[in-house]
Amino acid sequence: MNQKDLRIIANLRKDARMPLTKMSRLTHIPVSTIFDRLKMNEDSLIIKHTSLLDFNKLGYNTRANISFKVDREDKEAFKEAIMKSQCVNSVYKINNGFDFMVEGIFKQIKDMEDFLESLEQKFKILEKKSFFIIEDLKREAFMTNENLILN
Repeated sequence: MNQKDLRIIANLRKDARMPLTKMSRLTHIPVSTIFDRLKMNEDSLIIKHTSLLDFNKLGYNTRANISFKVDREDKEAFKEAIMKSQCVNSVYKINNGFDFMVEGIFKQIKDMEDFLESLEQKFKILEKKSFFIIEDLKREAFMTNENLILN
């Protein structure tokens, strides 16, 4: 990956809806080159274009990262269940004594408790730890500053 690609990625990470003409002005890279590089990296380097939402403004006031250690026999079925759950935003396979970490989005704490209870009824969960997200201090900012990634 060269310097042009890194400048394009940094601007894309800052604002994926930025017009290519504006990105061209900011990066001093021709629009046609930016277009070609983006097309070339679709579905390989660029996995998905998305929007960051303020869940509180949508009425979802409870967010938590929940780590699970699941019985070996239940791991695959558990993974399939959490991948399909509407309240699960992200799922990660992790280590250090746990199997999965889930970011859950809920309207209220009771909804989270109901979610956890339903999982515990269906699967043998050996251990779980919940961490409530109080406030986003920094979110999706990696590789957004082209001056830092060019070094």
